[in-house]
Amino acid sequence: MRNPLVPFAAIAVIAIIAMISLSYFGVDQVKEARKGPSTAEMKPEDLFASKGCTGCHGGNLEGGTGPNLTKIGAKLKEDEIKNIAMNGKGQMPGGLANDEEAAVLAKWLAAKK
Repeated sequence: MRNPLVPFAAIAVIAIIAMISLSYFGVDQVKEARKGPSTAEMKPEDLFASKGCTGCHGGNLEGGTGPNLTKIGAKLKEDEIKNIAMNGKGQMPGGLANDEEAAVLAKWLAAKK
């Protein structure tokens, strides 16, 4: 008479090998897929929209509940804009952009003169 546990043991061994293989080979692929485009690859306009800036500053930088940014480069230097993008100012909360994102946004907005 055959042992009835042999098929279950074989399935368990195959499942364990599959899990080990997927964890070894598949983790990097999942991380890369979740990453999306890097900040350097994103257009500043898309970054501005994705961070929710358009909600207060408008889609054309015309302002709304937040100030008009169409000529912000004439008023503030790039490093000042970056600081505001990272730390907030007035009613604008901080933490909306990390250092790299804030640098991209600041460079783009500083050119608005």
